[in-house]
Formats: sequence, structure tokens, C-alpha cells
Amino acid sequence: MATPQDGNTIYLTEQEAERIRSIAKERVKKCADQRGNTKEPRDKTAAHQQATGAALMADMGGAPDPDITQIQGKGGHTIPAIAVGQPYPPCTASLSDLEPIKLGHLRMETHHRGKKLLVKRESPVVTLVARSWTMVQDGDGSDAERLEICLHKSRHGEDVLESTKRFIIKEPYFTLTDEGEPTLRIDHPSDLVICYEEPKPTEDAAAAEKLATIYKTQGNAALKQQDLPLAHEKYTAGLTVARRDIVVASNPDLARDISRNRAYVNLLLGRFDEVKTDSRASLTGRDDQRSKELDSKAYFRSGSAAYSQGRYQEAKRFFTEQQRLTPVDKDAKIQLKKTQARLREEESGSYDFMKMRSSLSQARPRVDAATFINNTEVKDSAEKGRGLFATHAIASGELLMCEKAFCVVWGHEEEALTAMTYDFRDDRIRVAPVGLSKVIVQKLLNSPSEIESIVDLYGDYKGDDKDVLNNEDGTVIDVFRVHDVISRNAFGPGSQFSEGARNASTGLWIHAAYINHSCTPNVMKEYVGDLMIIRATRPIKAGEEVLHSYDASLDYDARQTALMTTWGFECNCALCAAEKADGKEVRDKRMELVGEADAFINRTPWAGAKRLVFRKAQKLAQAIDESYDEGRWKDVPRMHADNIKAWLSKASPR
Repeated sequence: MATPQDGNTIYLTEQEAERIRSIAKERVKKCADQRGNTKEPRDKTAAHQQATGAALMADMGGAPDPDITQIQGKGGHTIPAIAVGQPYPPCTASLSDLEPIKLGHLRMETHHRGKKLLVKRESPVVTLVARSWTMVQDGDGSDAERLEICLHKSRHGEDVLESTKRFIIKEPYFTLTDEGEPTLRIDHPSDLVICYEEPKPTEDAAAAEKLATIYKTQGNAALKQQDLPLAHEKYTAGLTVARRDIVVASNPDLARDISRNRAYVNLLLGRFDEVKTDSRASLTGRDDQRSKELDSKAYFRSGSAAYSQGRYQEAKRFFTEQQRLTPVDKDAKIQLKKTQARLREEESGSYDFMKMRSSLSQARPRVDAATFINNTEVKDSAEKGRGLFATHAIASGELLMCEKAFCVVWGHEEEALTAMTYDFRDDRIRVAPVGLSKVIVQKLLNSPSEIESIVDLYGDYKGDDKDVLNNEDGTVIDVFRVHDVISRNAFGPGSQFSEGARNASTGLWIHAAYINHSCTPNVMKEYVGDLMIIRATRPIKAGEEVLHSYDASLDYDARQTALMTTWGFECNCALCAAEKADGKEVRDKRMELVGEADAFINRTPWAGAKRLVFRKAQKLAQAIDESYDEGRWKDVPRMHADNIKAWLSKASPR
């Protein structure tokens, strides 16, 4: 069994790694053997009892979780093990374009394209680390089957399967679990449509207005109780009725009032695109004082949404309009002042880093700052796809760019989750920040306008090239594509707060993701909370590509392994070419000397070092320098002795 030697490293034995591989491969083989077989009927009573018992055991923590790999060591770590690399696209069709199918017509290991399946939940929900499952029945109760949602199983803090009783599954995927049990499997959140209560149709204007008002009142009550998903559901039902012509004709302000209320709920839920849509729909445009105050609220909510998205010019327009309508409103003045500060950062790169650092804490790990990228542009890079290039000359030490993260999940936060992934495509096991994947998918569901910037980043899987982001049922996201983008583009923002391997902090910086790797970079990065700061380490010419090190290990073999495993390429820069030509024996001897030098530095203070000690340090530095072949290493940076030479430069022998 694997044993972590410290809190920041995950170790797997060959036996544990092989167990993960064998479970994944065995499932694929079983699915292939049963492909096309008709679903066998389930005993509905037995199915209900199975789920009830499993839910009880999961709640009590009395049963092993099949999702996880046990990594025994300090703290008794448990890491989810997830198979990846068998992607399939989400359904892009609308419900109205799909044909109904029954449970009894399902076939094993089949994506039932062009079909939709109506089911109702008939058992408790079993909540596991990386999935939730329950038992469902046909709409008429004639058959039962298992339904599971993998990874992306919650929305706004609520388990999706517990949010209601009725669902429609778009293009249902019928397959097997890792334990070999038949199941309907949901990977893409948009493939599961939640069926809420439908407003009762009526042609009576007074009755319709009364019904819309009831929904509005229910939404207000839910909002007062901070049940935001329920408030959103009730306001949405109210709008469905209030926007009917028969209601608009008699009470046009009812739909505006509900839209204004839903805009506030959307703001609290982080559904920023919808905030602006609802706020716009709530505007009266009238000149009386009460109407101006209501419209001022709408502009404030739109401005807050745009500010949260980092769209500061847009936020400025909304807050300016709010101030015009209500000149004495203090909120508008405060927000305008903050927005103007962000615009200055965005345009000139003028930041108060000291103030930012002083405001950070584990409770508030994110800074209020804008992104400054005016010194850079994305262009094609020779043999590297796309890259980031300097638009003008940058001096050594000068600020090149600062970028506010699109999303960071900190290790101490509830959303943090690390998993072991086995990838069928290259037979490799990797550590993956699945907690970040979950949060980013949720953020994209909330703000579909952000999707294009994410899927434009490099990933191994490109989807079906349809690029359908929305249909009449809502937002469509290919979670496999998001996973691959994050796997190739995420960064760790350093140990700014306490964390370990199981809950490492990870984030995505979209613009910085275009920076390609070099073992001899021309920039270095640091972090202030979730703000990435990139400075030049040497003069950079206008038009020169910006490069940083994805892995700064001095060990050639370890560095190449990390680059291939995590980012999928072998580096052939001048440094790597020289080290490769040296041969393993020379590299190992050099790294042995580096180890000796580092051990010397750790145990020997440089202040007041005696001549004998100083001489020993010189010999270590000299031995490392002598390991370089002068011909191969001409004009190639020789960094292995940098630490010991830095010690020597500070030491003063007696």
C-alpha cells in the first residue's frame, strides 16, 4: 500500500497503481462484452431497499466508498480514483427535438442519441465522494434502474438528485459501474434536466395574475430563509406566468418586480449573465422618484455582476447610470470609486501590492484587483501552437503582466479535492485537481459567456466541434473538454495557506495559460492571493515570446518525466539537449554533488563562515562546474551550482 512520506506528496506503489488500472480496464472489458444487450428488468422493491441501505451506510460512514483509493499514512488519506480518457460529447439537441424512450428499451454501453428518458426518483440518494446515485422508475412506474451522476453532482450547494423527484435524461447513457452494476450514467450536467413544478395554465387574466403573485410571494419567503435555489425556482415559475400577454396587459409591473427580485437571487448565486438579463427586463424607464429608485437597484445589480466578472468598463457604465438616477446613493459612489481603481490597474499595471498582501488571510484569500495584460499578446508560436509575446521591450525586473485568476480553489476550502486519474489514452496515472474542475464547470453553467475563453485553451480533447454552448433548455458544457483544459493549463499558486497533497490549492489563469515552457525562462511568477504577478528575469525584446518554467527541477530525468506526465511533451531546449548528451552517469554524478551542496547550505550558516568551511564550499562549486563539457555547454546556462555560489557570495571567510 502506498505510504506518503510527507503531507505534500502522494506516493503510489506499483501494486496500488496496477489495482487502479485493472479496475478501469475490467469495467471497459465488461461493457464491451455486453454492448447492445437489452436492459434486464429490476425488482423495484429490491432496488429501493438497496439504495436505502446504501444511503444509510454512507451517512453513517460504515461502508467502504468504492470511489476512493486508500492512501494510508499520515492522517489516513483517502483519494478518489477516477478513470478518464473515454470522452463523449454532451447532448446538444433541445428536449423538443428528442424522441421519448422507456427504461425497458435501453441497451448496454449505448448512448441513445436522439432520445429522452423521463424518470422519477423512488429512493434516497447515496452521496459518495465522486458521485451520487439513486434508484429511478419510468414515468408510469413500470420499471426501475440505477441513476448516477459522476463528479458534477451538485449545484449551488445542493445535490442535484435531491433537488426534485422528476428528471428528463437527454440521450441517456446506459453502462456499468466500476463494480459491474448496470446504471444510467450522467457525466455532463446539461444532460440531466430537472423537472420543476409547472405553472397551471389559465386564460383568466385575474387568475393568472394571482398565480404569478403567489409564486412571487413564495420566492420572497424562500429568499428570506436564504433558500436561494428554491427562491430562483419560484421566481422563474412566477415569470413564466407574469410574462403572458394577458397578465402584461393588466399589470406590466408584475413581471418587472419578479425579474428584479430574481436578479438579486442570481447575484447571490453567482449567475452573473442572468443578473444583467433580469435587471434589464426589470427597468421601468419612468421618471417618477419611485421608478428611478427601482431602476437604480437594477443598475446596481448589473454593475455588481459585471464587476464580479472583471468587466470593469461595463460595470462603470452601470454604476454611472445608477448614480445618475439616484445621485445621493452612497453605494453607487463607493462602487464607482472601486471600479475606477480597477480600471487604472487594468490600463497601467499600477498596483498597491503591499496593501493587497496585508489584506490577505485564510478567510479572505482572494484579492480585489484587475488584470493587466497590455504588454502581451497571443500569437502562433513555432512548434508550440500558440504562445504569449511581448508587445514592446521589457527591462529585466519590470512587470510584464498581472492576472486575476479565473478561478482558484484553495486547499483549505470545502471545494478542494484531489483525485488519482487513470487515463486510457496513454496508460498513465496522474494527480488531478478535480475540485477545480467541478467549480469551473459550475461557474461556466452560471456564466455561459465565459465558456468560449476556457474551451479556446489547449486540451487533448476537442469535443465534437459543434461548439453548441446554449439551447432552449439551458447551457451546454462538455465536462471532458474542461477536464483536459484544466489538466494542461492549471497552476498551483504556492503554499500561501496550509494545505497538503490531498487538498492542494489550484487555479486557472486564462491569459497566463498561453505562456509556453522553457527550462531557461525569461520571466518568473509569484502570487499575491489569486493574483499572478509575472516579471522579466532578463531584458525581453518587442515581439519576443514570453517563456516560463513549468518544472524548475535541476534533475533532468525528473524534469522530463514531469513535463511528459503532466503536460504531454518532451523538452528539447538547449539546456535539455546538453544534459541529454551528457549521459545518465554524468547527470547522476552532478545531481549527487548538488545534493551535497544543498545539504551543506542547510546545515552551514554563511555568516562568519571559517576559511576551512569556505574552502569546502568552493570545492563543491568547482566540482559541479567541472561536470560540464565545455563544448556541449557553450552558451548554455549552468544553474546547478547557483545555490552554493549564492552562499559563497554572502559568506566572508576568516
